[in-house]
Amino acid sequence: MAKIFEIYGSDAHAMTMSLMEAAHVADLIPKGGSVALKPNLVVAGRPEEGGTTHAGVLSGCMEYLQNHGFTNISVIEGSWVGDDTGRAFRVAGYDKVCKKYGVPYYDLKRDKTRTVKTAMRPMEICCRALDTDFLINLPVLKGHCQTVMTCALKNCKGCLPDKEKRRFHSEGLQKPIAALGAYLKPQLTIVDSICGDLNFEEGGTPIYTNRMYLGTDPVQIDAYGCMLMGLNLSQVPYIKMAEQFGGGSTAVSEADIVKLNEPEASASYPAPSGTVASLTKNVRQDSACSACYASLVRALYNAKRSGVRVTAPIYIGQAFQGQSLDGIGIGRCCSGASCPVKGCPPTAEAILAVLKGQE
Repeated sequence: MAKIFEIYGSDAHAMTMSLMEAAHVADLIPKGGSVALKPNLVVAGRPEEGGTTHAGVLSGCMEYLQNHGFTNISVIEGSWVGDDTGRAFRVAGYDKVCKKYGVPYYDLKRDKTRTVKTAMRPMEICCRALDTDFLINLPVLKGHCQTVMTCALKNCKGCLPDKEKRRFHSEGLQKPIAALGAYLKPQLTIVDSICGDLNFEEGGTPIYTNRMYLGTDPVQIDAYGCMLMGLNLSQVPYIKMAEQFGGGSTAVSEADIVKLNEPEASASYPAPSGTVASLTKNVRQDSACSACYASLVRALYNAKRSGVRVTAPIYIGQAFQGQSLDGIGIGRCCSGASCPVKGCPPTAEAILAVLKGQE
């Protein structure tokens, strides 16, 4: 079985270097090969908010790689539909890291794509992700409003053009995520679990566990993430699907975990609170994109904190396009609702204003 290397602390740069040294990562990379670092940069948010990979993870990778003679290094990423990758890059502090180490950054929203045959169907994937000799995936272990949990496999979704991301949502996310992860299969995954948000993919309510871990099997990495979050694999179906597609193994035992140190205090990972399920009980969702759904959940969260009571049905998702709906419609796809919220995706503020007006 593949090994998972785990470390505790708060210095993302030093922790990343220690993990890579312990795992002898340099021995895994072809001599003179190109290396692409793929962080989790879903929105323009600071890593301390629990939705974005810490800049220290990138700098730790760069320093380790350069110390071992690797010079052809790049950072690749494409933020979620509706957000600007360049702005997210600057807010997270990645621009300063890239400048310090002389590493170029590429916005995958502007990259060429190539159609490949996956276990599910042909998919368009960005060429820089496909053509690098060694892809290092740098996800954040956190919750997700639609898939419950997101980590290694789902972070590969950032290697797609926006039109393919939208298609994933129309297909229910689970199976296409599994097929993509099994095909792309990054050679190394380093998980930033210093402070992941258990409820919102974009962050905002982080839980600090001061943990990072590294492995070569993305399916195993996600299975371990489920264990840490107190989730059953049945709650995150795409992980088992990826195993069935040949993406890796869900088997994790204590013997597979190599601990580099021990936590100073309890580092148990609290289970997701069920906040999202509670907030969305009046939501009728069908093929909604993550950016749109996340804005809705955030608006519902803020509405509840403000004492706003929402009783009208709320519609969201691509499947409602062109339909007349009696209730609140979120975004362009649900513009036929009696009370529509404009935008693609709409902001949480815009949705909140409509929710308050319906009270």
